[in-house]
Amino acid sequence: MATDTVSVDQEMVRMTPGLGGMVVSAVGYRIAGVRTGLHRGLPSPYLTLIFSLDGPVTGGLTPEQARGPGAFRADIVVGGLQQAPAYVEQPERESGVQLAVHPLAARALFGMPAAELTGHAVAEGTDVLGRAGAEVHERLREQDRWEERFATLTDFLRRQVARAPDTPGVRDEVGEAWAWLARHHGAGTLQGLAAHVALSERRLTTLFRAETGLTPKQAARLMRFDRAKAQVVAAVSAHNRPDLAGVAADCGYYDHSHLVRDFRQYTGVNPTAWLAEECRNIQAGGHRNGPEWDA
Repeated sequence: MATDTVSVDQEMVRMTPGLGGMVVSAVGYRIAGVRTGLHRGLPSPYLTLIFSLDGPVTGGLTPEQARGPGAFRADIVVGGLQQAPAYVEQPERESGVQLAVHPLAARALFGMPAAELTGHAVAEGTDVLGRAGAEVHERLREQDRWEERFATLTDFLRRQVARAPDTPGVRDEVGEAWAWLARHHGAGTLQGLAAHVALSERRLTTLFRAETGLTPKQAARLMRFDRAKAQVVAAVSAHNRPDLAGVAADCGYYDHSHLVRDFRQYTGVNPTAWLAEECRNIQAGGHRNGPEWDA
């Protein structure tokens, strides 16, 4: 019996951002020959900035929106912190540069707190970055080498920071709260976190949500899930079967079923179903280049 085969041509190049932790990862990608369809963009603890070089990114908060007239379409994508997956149309060919941006760098890089990006699948990049963003997008499309593109982006982001000296900074308590959560990989209690930053739980939650768009508990869950997903991906990348019970215990979940509940929230399906969808992409390296747009 004859079967159809698909020859996938994939290139991923990672850059070391060197922007003082503002950009967590930067990946140049070029993919051709994939089967078209919907891709689940998973939530992550980072903001997403994508400069698409092969036409607009198309998607939505539901499969129906992504495929319908209400789909978002943007050549420059800015994504906030989300609590559910987004759905992105996977074209046969695509290329671009994707950056994972620290949420507390949003004021310096985007001129607004990350909270203003929360609640939307994406923001139109030119609305956030203005004319300068559109100009850098055009330059990226004209350039042929990843080194040139990364240099162009780094220069652009440094200019963004230089233009924001009068932008109100992130409160120290919020910055330390995020760092504490990150050090604990999303474990720990709100009571312990509030005591650490010398604020009441209510006051901390108010300030944290105003800056990031999430409560400390929501951010902690997202960090914990991100760590668990990374361990699952590492196992599959090594051609091993993930030990979900072991991952749950190592990442601070009460039990295996607690991990499954979080997977359902953040991916829309259980871990087994998500791995069935993503196994080929994982083994090709699509999940080893830093946070995705995972949207």
